[in-house]
Amino acid sequence: MPHPIQTKERMTLVEQVAQLAPSFSSRSAQYDRDASFPYENWTELAAEGFLGLCAPKEYGGYEADFVGYALVSEELARACPTTALTFNMHTATALLAGWISEELDFDNEMKQHLKRTRPALWEGMCSQHLIHSQPFSEGRSLGSTSPVNTIAVPVAGGYRVTGRKIFASLSGAADIHNVVAIVEGDRRLRLLGVPAGSEGLSVEGVWDPLGMRGTDSRNLIMNNVFVPGDNEVVPPGAFDAMSRRFPYFYMTLSFSYLGLMKAVIDTTEEYLRGEHGVESRKDNHIKQAGWAGMQLKYDQTQALMYRVLEESSVDPSPAALRRAWSAMITTMEGAPAIASEAIRICGGRSMLRPSKLEQHYRDARCGATMLPWSVEVCLDRLGRAGLY
Repeated sequence: MPHPIQTKERMTLVEQVAQLAPSFSSRSAQYDRDASFPYENWTELAAEGFLGLCAPKEYGGYEADFVGYALVSEELARACPTTALTFNMHTATALLAGWISEELDFDNEMKQHLKRTRPALWEGMCSQHLIHSQPFSEGRSLGSTSPVNTIAVPVAGGYRVTGRKIFASLSGAADIHNVVAIVEGDRRLRLLGVPAGSEGLSVEGVWDPLGMRGTDSRNLIMNNVFVPGDNEVVPPGAFDAMSRRFPYFYMTLSFSYLGLMKAVIDTTEEYLRGEHGVESRKDNHIKQAGWAGMQLKYDQTQALMYRVLEESSVDPSPAALRRAWSAMITTMEGAPAIASEAIRICGGRSMLRPSKLEQHYRDARCGATMLPWSVEVCLDRLGRAGLY
């Protein structure tokens, strides 16, 4: 029996993206080896209409909601975790401007802003196949008193933006970089779409990480870059409202890691059944015990995540928010744990490239550090929940 969140409409999208799995999986090792962006996978996603996953149907999108996106991301990561993680950065902007904004039920002024700016966003995603990113990590500079130090200065026709974003995924691939910025004297956050190729915009650094190597998450440097006013897709303060009232937005990365856990399960099962050119080891009781533990960990993680998705809504209760933090920790720590156990079960060859498990372990280990809801942040909040 399907889980209540697995509606027919959502699972149709999941089944559709699953059809792309063979080609995505076949290219995954090369993207990892070269630390190259998965352009071919994105071309296939565009051809199947998935760049408009969360865009309205009237513009050619699929109009998926938050849970629909989560299920698609989970399935996508089974084939290529790097592609799923980069897809998250694109879809986050569509979710925020679309489904989440509708759920937040903004005032008339904010709705008018969206009415003016969203058509170009949807047309760009669905018809022009423009790729969006949403980098907001900056790293704390010495003497900084704010997590956001990217400054937007209002000018005729838009803004002049100066600042730096680190771990800016899709830095060399995105057509639009949607950066969080502030206007001095105004506490409201702004989400400004910086066009790739703009004068004063540059990408710096070498991307050679442990895992998730195809995300191209270099540093994005903005020096007095002009951003047209209509590239402020959501109204000032919308990002703040999302953070306060729909913090589940910060979970979007974790769905890729839940899918990665299933990919590890898939590969280990194939090994134990003798489907990788080696003798079946399914009768070995030591390996059976490890396999049982892997399945237990995965089922626990998915069950908690699906409960959180089922109850996700605006203005969550303290208990619901606590479960969201728990799901983040369970997933981001569970992924490397299950990958590590898989390597032990599958033996020495699983540590050698191009073993999927070798890559999966490195990819899985990266999740715990990802902000804003890193494992440490969630542990800190969970440790204080209900005590003050």
